[in-house]
Amino acid sequence: TSAALTLLGSSVAALVVWKWLGKKKIQKKMEEARRSRDEGMKKMAKAVQQFREQVPSVQTDAILSLPLLELTARLQEGSLSPRTVLYTYLEKVSALEVTQQTNCLRHFIPECEEQLQEVEGHKEKGLLYGIPVSIKDHIGHKGHLATCGLVQCLGTLVEEDSVLVKVLKRQGAIPFAMTNVPQSLFSYECSNPIFGQTLNPLNAQRGPGGSSGGEGALIAGGGSILGIGSDVGGSIRLPSSFCGLCGLKPTAQRLRWRGCLLLSHPVPCALGPMARDVDSLALCMKALLCQEMFQLDPTVPPIPFNEEVYSSSTPLRVGYYDTDGYFPLPPCMRRAVRETRRALQAAGHQLVLFSPPRIPYVMTELFMKTFFADGGRTWLDVFTGNIVDPGLKPQVNSCKIPRLVKKLLALLLKPLLKDVAMISTCRSVKEMWNHHHQIQVYRSQFISQWKELQLDVVLCPVLGPAFTTGYPRKLLTAISSTMLYNVLNFPAGVVPVSTVTEADEEELKLYKGCCDDPWDRTLKQAVSGAVGLPVAVQCVALPWQEELCLRFMKEVETLSRAK
Repeated sequence: TSAALTLLGSSVAALVVWKWLGKKKIQKKMEEARRSRDEGMKKMAKAVQQFREQVPSVQTDAILSLPLLELTARLQEGSLSPRTVLYTYLEKVSALEVTQQTNCLRHFIPECEEQLQEVEGHKEKGLLYGIPVSIKDHIGHKGHLATCGLVQCLGTLVEEDSVLVKVLKRQGAIPFAMTNVPQSLFSYECSNPIFGQTLNPLNAQRGPGGSSGGEGALIAGGGSILGIGSDVGGSIRLPSSFCGLCGLKPTAQRLRWRGCLLLSHPVPCALGPMARDVDSLALCMKALLCQEMFQLDPTVPPIPFNEEVYSSSTPLRVGYYDTDGYFPLPPCMRRAVRETRRALQAAGHQLVLFSPPRIPYVMTELFMKTFFADGGRTWLDVFTGNIVDPGLKPQVNSCKIPRLVKKLLALLLKPLLKDVAMISTCRSVKEMWNHHHQIQVYRSQFISQWKELQLDVVLCPVLGPAFTTGYPRKLLTAISSTMLYNVLNFPAGVVPVSTVTEADEEELKLYKGCCDDPWDRTLKQAVSGAVGLPVAVQCVALPWQEELCLRFMKEVETLSRAK
């Protein structure tokens, strides 16, 4: 008996030591990654200092204030040089107010100086000639990590540029920074255990949204003029809403991205641009939808950007709604839709009330079931050997609940639990195939309803204003407004049209949401005290009609600025 107890004690001690050593190894990897980032920032600051010594008279503020189209024109005509523009933005990024206050940067790309030399040597100037561009963490750049905020991804450098980065470079752009993301990308709270929490440059108590939160914070902070994000549930549109930017989620296959297993399912991941205005998004799409893109990736349909559609002034037939009937948004977001509707009507467009069908069904049976068809086991696997970020612990813990307990919880809590989909699974291959079929059926029904009303586009709300940090983890299904158009795979964009007013705050005090349940009360807490923060709307078109979506976004932007 004593021998058995001794053996058991030794085994327990060995297990404790093994776990301790594992944690030490993880901590060492994370420290090395942070040190590498800090060294990169020092290199950036040194390069900026050297440039400043050589060219002390640069009008920094004047360059940073130029819209993308005007900056492009100056670069094309030669009145500004790519070198001056690049180092002006590098100086802004290395300044304290952008990086240290927001923690938006994952890594500086030192190869941008080589790309600068190559761009300066080009005989033909591409559409993005000399434009510094930031890219989201997981968009592959040769010689750099694509971490997704996961420790297991820290040891493998990307061997070649992704197709999108290659096309950006061929169009004369200079990728100069990679931006921070939530761990595993499955969150709109931009935080991971390696590089930490990213904050909103407009208010340090707020988050920038996610998962393209680093991009949102960097662009809103003035450190980038054009960024590339990705969107599988709102990951371009939510940071754009929270940070007061314009962002476009295209039809997923329009700018194809080959990514990880987690994002390879019937609700596809879309790459898209983020910027300060709609014209910037249109220029980026025009630059990317070129012959180089179609040759490098034959799976991308060879459909060049249709400038005629984007430039059209034909009156539109616009469907609209200010609530999806699933997760009522704060009063200011619904006000934004109503005010935009009135402005569009006054400008000669035809507005038609539109009710998106069966949103609770979409959320529980289509979207969440896609991610958690196996009870979340595939998703949990990515955390093997990782420290789980606090922002993801509620989801991770719910996935660890045994299946029988999940079924019992679903039965008991369904009337109360908006996140009940987290415990919804596919029990067989047949059920999985049926699930895929149901997504297609819903898309067909939605398009039929759209066509019956003869709509060109739809105006609808987007989640906002920016949440206080710590709240996104409590409100996963509050993003139904954006998730819907991932399930449908429709192009959808966000445009800021207003800011939160004192009157909005007063109305928020009376907000009861759907049924004044814990989720409604939590949403109220998440957004309160947001006076002055951006308020946006969402613009939607049918698949493959990015140009029409952008044209509608431009109309909304023009009318909002004329107020």
